[in-house]
Amino acid sequence: MNKKNATIYDISKKLNISVATVSRALNDHPRISVATKELVAKTAKEMNYKQNNLAKALKSGETKNVGIIVPYVNTNFFSSVIRGIEEELSPFGYHVIICQSHEEVNIERGHLNTLMNAQVDGVFMSVSRTTVDTEHIRSILDTSNTPIIFFDRKKDIPGISTVTIDDYRGGYIATEHLIREGCKNICHFSGDLNLEIYRNRLNGYKQALADHGFQVKEENIIPTGSSIEAGVEAIKKLWDRKSIPDAIFSASDFAALGACQELKKKKIRIPQEVAVIGFSNEPFTQFMELPISSVDQTPVMMGKMAGQVFLENIKENSSGISIEKKVVLTPQLHIRKSSKRK
Repeated sequence: MNKKNATIYDISKKLNISVATVSRALNDHPRISVATKELVAKTAKEMNYKQNNLAKALKSGETKNVGIIVPYVNTNFFSSVIRGIEEELSPFGYHVIICQSHEEVNIERGHLNTLMNAQVDGVFMSVSRTTVDTEHIRSILDTSNTPIIFFDRKKDIPGISTVTIDDYRGGYIATEHLIREGCKNICHFSGDLNLEIYRNRLNGYKQALADHGFQVKEENIIPTGSSIEAGVEAIKKLWDRKSIPDAIFSASDFAALGACQELKKKKIRIPQEVAVIGFSNEPFTQFMELPISSVDQTPVMMGKMAGQVFLENIKENSSGISIEKKVVLTPQLHIRKSSKRK
């Protein structure tokens, strides 16, 4: 007999006991004696028996697997959120399946279908920047009870719980900090405004200016990507103008880093001539020769809260109740040398 093909029937035949007894022993049934359980377990190991987890899942209604779909995993923010989800769910026996959309809605759609076919118990999603049509997500709600939890990047879809940070507040406190440091001509590197998080940061920036008596100048809102190269290019464009800013609030730490690199190249003093603040509090911001001020998104906490929302959702579904939750975390401002003038 090929050990790779061992089944409970093979164990039953070898031990001369019923298939039902073998199955109950493997599943730790209380009516099976300890001696029988130990004998079955020992024999199963010798025969290289592997329990059919899919069959077990179909019977129990749960796989103890959850899916996580993120744009990329090679950023501190998303990897930290994943860590938070794992830490929250691991004690309850859950395992995570991680998928990357690479900012492509078609890839995101494929991953979501694959996860549903694998019968995961839940899906955590941060949508791609190209996700405009959400039919692939809405259809899951129409055909399945599997909970979906949005984190960070979300879409407003009834029935889906969300865990986000108050990006509007983050944009506000970052801009207000620059104003209090004496800055009067503050530019904003806006990020991809197709995404709600960047629109909220922009609106926070605008409101802080208005509340402190400053005019919102559209020419000071610079569309950028969330990369170092985008920050470099934005500074080059700004320095072709007559009116040079004395501060930059970037919706991305990476664009803020690019800005600092280009300003240094141009012999512009930071923060004396131009103060800079970013968003996300990436690890590099505090370890540079000139540490960069940044708004912290508390990603580990975001992941933990998303995990808690999932567990509550599972509990509610088992009782026939479904409650949509909206968790909004408070951003934290970390002030460092790049923006501290006073």
